[in-house]
Amino acid sequence: MLEWYYVIAIIVGPLLFLMMLGLPVAFSFLAVNIVGAFLLLGGESGVRQVVMNTIDALTSFTLVPVALFMIMGEGMFQSRIAIDLMDTLDKWFGKLRGRLAFMAVGGGVLFSSLTGNSMGAIALLGSSLVPEMEKRGYKKPMSLGPILGSAGLAIMIPPSSLAVVLGVVAELSIGRVLIGIIVPGLLMALLYVLYIYIRVTIQPHLAPPFDVKPVPMAEKLHATAVNILPLGFVVFSVVGVIFLGWATPSEAAATGAFATLALAAAKRRLTWDVFSKSILGSANISVMVLLIVSGAVTFTQLLAYTGATFGMVDAIISLDISPSAIVLTMIGAVIFLGMFMGPLPIMLITLPIFIPVVLQFGFDPIWFAAMYLVAIETGSTSPPLGGALFVMKAVAPVGTTMNEIYRAAMPFILCDLAAILILFFVPQLVTWPVAYMFR
Repeated sequence: MLEWYYVIAIIVGPLLFLMMLGLPVAFSFLAVNIVGAFLLLGGESGVRQVVMNTIDALTSFTLVPVALFMIMGEGMFQSRIAIDLMDTLDKWFGKLRGRLAFMAVGGGVLFSSLTGNSMGAIALLGSSLVPEMEKRGYKKPMSLGPILGSAGLAIMIPPSSLAVVLGVVAELSIGRVLIGIIVPGLLMALLYVLYIYIRVTIQPHLAPPFDVKPVPMAEKLHATAVNILPLGFVVFSVVGVIFLGWATPSEAAATGAFATLALAAAKRRLTWDVFSKSILGSANISVMVLLIVSGAVTFTQLLAYTGATFGMVDAIISLDISPSAIVLTMIGAVIFLGMFMGPLPIMLITLPIFIPVVLQFGFDPIWFAAMYLVAIETGSTSPPLGGALFVMKAVAPVGTTMNEIYRAAMPFILCDLAAILILFFVPQLVTWPVAYMFR
């Protein structure tokens, strides 16, 4: 049998080549998966086995919240609730330099707390903010980058569909995981804000100022009361019902979708057109996600069956270094895998191996889970194949190149790495909130 590093080179090499030829990601995965399974797993039987495992992965009940969170996101967008949210933030930011970039971060935090889906957040923020940024003269680092970074906060701020999956796969308390990721998510947002402020101060041409009509304080408060405070009902319908023990995460996703549509109805915006577009839009996005997930899961299965993934993981764990260094190495491996695979396949492969190692070393698994999710978010925005990069390419203005998206993402990847190091050296940022809520 070939060594694991040869197998990875044989499989990943053609995949990258097909990507460079311009073949869509899903079809690149499909081609490599079929040929790889046929050649490495025993011909037709190998292809059949990979297909069956892919079907099993896609029919997992843990994926139900993902589709329901898509409905939440589309409902917010089609009923213009999300647009009202962005307009209200716009009133508060006023003439602040780089205000649209700050709006991307603020919108990412708030929108993430409503949908828990990074792809939906990128689609919304990218389609609504990037054209306005381009019109105002914002350069790519300040138009694409903040959205790539802040939309990824959906992984870190409840409700997070990936946090739910992590809790299920790693057999951890989902409630503790959701509580544990709140401070890390806010820490990442703070790092993004600091970076944007420093960058636009040093290089003001990246975010040119423009005239903004002054808004009276009374109007700001009224907009906040009408457009932001009611969203607390949606947040409670997802997060609150889980913490109170009224619903499972999957059931909470359903109550969140219902609450979103109910809020649209309360605002008298739930027309048949809005409802149908929300359902069809979420179905289209869900199909896209499932297509990518199916390709990624099959790709992961291919690596697993050939022993490549486990060989790499074993090589990492068997390193003659300290337990803390091994933890950082595992986090680094997650980031590296995120450059080539989707978050769900990475979780399915690595968590069953990593969590026992963490427990054996005596580390808090919730602390590790928080860093793990930051690493997942980092990998999804990392070149060359981070999934968020391709979603951004789909909603970016015509003519935007992948190279421009890569360059815009890099500073925010560095912010994510800084967040991981802070959490590593200050684990109390994760453990204290969890201990307080579950005392």
